[in-house]
Amino acid sequence: MNIFDKIKQTITGANEKVSSSLTDSTGAENADFKKVIVSTRNECLKMNEHFYEVKLSGIDVYQNEVQNWSDDKKTDFLLYCLSETDTYAKRNSDGSPEEYKDNIVRDAYLTQLLRTKIHYQDEGIIRIIDAFFTKKRYGKWCTFSQWPIALFINQLLNQYKANQPVDAVKAALGKLKNAYTSSDQTALKEVIKIKAKLDELLFEQSATEAKPTLFLGQDALAAYANPMLLAMENPEKQIWFDLLSKAQKASGAKPSKKYLDECHALVKTLETDKFKKIIGSWMEFVTAHKETIVTHTSGTGAQAYNYNTTEFLSGINLDTIKGLVWICAHFHDQNTLNLIAKLAERCFRKIPGKGPAAASLGNACLYALYKSKGLDGIGHLSRLKLRIKQSSTQTLIEKYIAEAAAFQKVSTHDIEDMAVEDFKLSNGKRSYAFEDYNCTLEITGIGKSMLSWTKPDGSPQKTVPAFIKEKYAQRLKKIKDTQKQIDQNTSAQRDRIDRLFRTGRVWNYENFEKYFLQHGLVSFIAEKIIWTFTDPENPGHPQSLIQIGQEWQDNKGNRVTPKNTCAVSLWHPALASTQETTEWRAFLNGQKIQQPLKQAYREVYLLTDAEINTRTYSNRMASHILKQHQFNMLAKTRGWKYSLLGAYDDGRDNESAKVHLPEYNLRAEYWVNEVAADDAFNDTGIWNYISTDQVRFIDTSNEQVKNLIDIPALPLSEVLRDVDLFVGVASVGNDPTWQDSGGLPAYRDYWTTFSFGDLSEVAKNRKEIITNLLPRLKISKVAQIKDKFLVVQGALRTYKIHLGSTNILMEPNDQYLCIVPDRSQKNHTENLFIPFEGDAGLSVILSKAFLLAQDDKITDATITSQINRS
Repeated sequence: MNIFDKIKQTITGANEKVSSSLTDSTGAENADFKKVIVSTRNECLKMNEHFYEVKLSGIDVYQNEVQNWSDDKKTDFLLYCLSETDTYAKRNSDGSPEEYKDNIVRDAYLTQLLRTKIHYQDEGIIRIIDAFFTKKRYGKWCTFSQWPIALFINQLLNQYKANQPVDAVKAALGKLKNAYTSSDQTALKEVIKIKAKLDELLFEQSATEAKPTLFLGQDALAAYANPMLLAMENPEKQIWFDLLSKAQKASGAKPSKKYLDECHALVKTLETDKFKKIIGSWMEFVTAHKETIVTHTSGTGAQAYNYNTTEFLSGINLDTIKGLVWICAHFHDQNTLNLIAKLAERCFRKIPGKGPAAASLGNACLYALYKSKGLDGIGHLSRLKLRIKQSSTQTLIEKYIAEAAAFQKVSTHDIEDMAVEDFKLSNGKRSYAFEDYNCTLEITGIGKSMLSWTKPDGSPQKTVPAFIKEKYAQRLKKIKDTQKQIDQNTSAQRDRIDRLFRTGRVWNYENFEKYFLQHGLVSFIAEKIIWTFTDPENPGHPQSLIQIGQEWQDNKGNRVTPKNTCAVSLWHPALASTQETTEWRAFLNGQKIQQPLKQAYREVYLLTDAEINTRTYSNRMASHILKQHQFNMLAKTRGWKYSLLGAYDDGRDNESAKVHLPEYNLRAEYWVNEVAADDAFNDTGIWNYISTDQVRFIDTSNEQVKNLIDIPALPLSEVLRDVDLFVGVASVGNDPTWQDSGGLPAYRDYWTTFSFGDLSEVAKNRKEIITNLLPRLKISKVAQIKDKFLVVQGALRTYKIHLGSTNILMEPNDQYLCIVPDRSQKNHTENLFIPFEGDAGLSVILSKAFLLAQDDKITDATITSQINRS
C-alpha cells in the first residue's frame, strides 16, 4: 500500500466515522455551528445595518463562546465553514439575503480560525487540506489557492517546530506543494513564499544537517547564489542560512533595531570581510542583471492568446537582498558604498510599463548610504539625486541629506560640498606605482579621463604593460572602476554647481578654498568658472575673477589677489552689465578657456513690458506643444517636480511643473495641459503631448502669487532659462520627422512656426558662437549667417538651417528637408574651440552644414530623394 492509499484510507475512515455519527453528535454539532453563525450575523446587524466584512473581535458570541471551544471543536467548526461556504458558492446567486450575510460571517470565522493557534490532530490536517481541493470558496471556476492557505501553513509551522509531521500528513502537504508547482501562478511572490514554507514542513532534519534557507523560486539570482550557499562549509553555511531566514522576513521601509542587532551579531560571528565578499558579489550580480521578456498564455483553446511582460527578478528575492543591504548600513568602506550606490541606480532604472525595476530595494540602498558612518554615503546620495528622476525618490534623497545636514549643524548645500569624494586626486590627477612602471589617472574633461603609462626610464608606454595585466589584474580593475566613478562625479558636480546659479549662494573664503580650489576633483571644474569676490570692507565694488594656473585674473587679464576675508559667489551675467559680460566672453575666447558649463554665455531673461502688464504671470513660454515624456525628464534633470498627465481621471484639474527656491521663499510653477487631440496617448494611458501655459511665482510663506516685478533678477532669469530649455528641447518643432510621420494634424501650423520662427535666447547664443567660428571652418566659403539661419551653398541647392530648431529649408521655394542626425557620425565640433560644453544643438547644426556643403556626395536615398525633388 503506497502513501496515497494510506491518506485515502485515513480520509475514508474519518468520513465513515462522521457518517456513522450523523444521527447523534454531528447533527447536533452542526446545528450548534449554525446557531453561532446566525447569532453572529444578528450581532453584526445591530451594530451596522449593512456589512461587507465582519470583525470578530467585537462579537460577544465569538469572545464568550467560540474562543473557549476545544481545539478539536474549532477544527470541526472550521471544516463546517469550509463545507457550507462550498454549498453556498454552488448555489451562486440563488440564496436569500440572510444566506449571503451568513456566508460573509462564515468567511470571517474561517479566516480567524486559520490564523488562530490551534493544535490540529493529524486527521484534521488531512481533512482540511482535502477540503481546500474539493471545496470552492467563490464558485466552480475558482481554484484551491482562493482559500487562505498561507494562514493555515503558518500555524502548522508553529505546531511542528519541535517535531515532524507523520507520513500521512507529509503526503497531504506534498500534494499541496505539487499543486502550487503545477499552477500558472508560480511566479507570484506569495506562492513562492507558501512553497518555501511547505518545504520547511517537509524537510527531514538530521543531526548533522539543518534545513537550508536559500533564495526562493527559480529566478536568475537564486540560480547564481544558491550553489554558493550550498558549497559552503559549516558553521559558515548555517550562519548564512540564519541571515537569509531573517532577511526573508524583514519587511517595511526601514529595518528594526532588533533586526539589525541580531544580524550584526551573526555577521560578527561570520567575520565582516567574509560577509562583505559574498553580499558584494550578490549586489554586483543584481546590478549587472538585465530584464528578460517573458511570454504568457492566457485563455484556452480558440480563446488562447499570448502576451509578453518584461521581468527583472522575483520580488521575494529582491526583498531578501533588501534585508541584507540594510545590514550594510553598518559599513562605511568605499568599496561597499560604491556597490550600494550602483545597485541603487540600477534599481530605479525603469522597466517599460512597470516603473522602477526594484524601488523597494533601491530605497534600502538609499537608507544604507544615509546611515553609513561619515559623509561618503551622503556624497553618493548627492550624485544620485541628479541621476534618479522619480519625484518620490528625489524627495526621499533630499530628506536624508537634510537630516544628515541637521545632524552636522550645517546647510544642505554645505553638506553636499563636504561630502564630495576626492578619490585621492591632486589637481585632477592621481598616480599608481607598479614596480618600476607608473600609471597616471588624469581628468581630461567633464565625464572624461585617461590612463597614461610611463616606463622605468620615464618615457611613455602606449599600452598597459603585459605583466601588469597578468600580475595585477585585480588592482588594474579597481583603478578602472575608480576612473569610471571619477567620470560620473565630474558630470554630477558640474550639474550640481550649475543648479547653484539659481540659489545665489555665498561661501566664506575658507570653505570655498577647501571644497572647491583645493579639492582634488572639484578643482578641475572650479578653475574654469568665474567667481565673484566681495570684500566686506568694500561691498559696493565686487570683483569677478577666474583662476589661471595658480593666479586670479580679471576679464582684462590683470592679476588680482583676493583677500581671504572675501565672500565668494558664482558670477552671473544677470547681475552684471552687458559690457562686463561682453568683456568676459572676449577674454575666454582669447585665452581659449572652455567653461564646463554655460556661464559667460549663459542666457539672461529680463522682465519684459508684456510681463509687467500681466503683472503676476508670464506668457513668454506659453502655447507650445511639447513631448510630455521628454519634458518630464528635462524638468527632473533641472530639479523640478512634475507628474505625468494621463488619459484618465486622477482628480487633478490642472498640472504644473514646480521648482522650489527656498533661498527666496519662492516656488515657481510652469502650467501645462494635456493635448487630447486624436487620442494621442501611449499604451499606459499617458498623453504623448502637452501644451504649455503661464509661468508664475508663489510666495511660500503665505501661498500668495507674487508680482513678477518683485522677483529678484537671478531666480527670475534662471527659472525662465529652465523653461526656455524645456521648450527648446522638448517642442515637437524640434522633431524633423514629426510633420511627415503624422504628428497631430491640428497642430501642424505650430510645428512650422516653431521650426522656423524667432530665435530664443539659446539660439541667439548659438548665432553669436557660430558667427565667431565660421571664419575658422572649412565651410566658411560656402556658409554664412543670415537672420535666423546658417545658410549653406551646396553643389546642388542652397540650404537654410534654423539656428533654434536645427530644421532645414531648401531654396528657392523653402521646401522642407528632413534629416535625422546620426549619432555615430563624426562630431564636427570635437576639434573646435567652443567656449562652453553641452550644447548638442550646436553640434547638430554644424554636422548638417558640413554634410550639405558637399550635397553632391550624399548617398543616403532618403536625403537625395528630397534634394532632387523639384
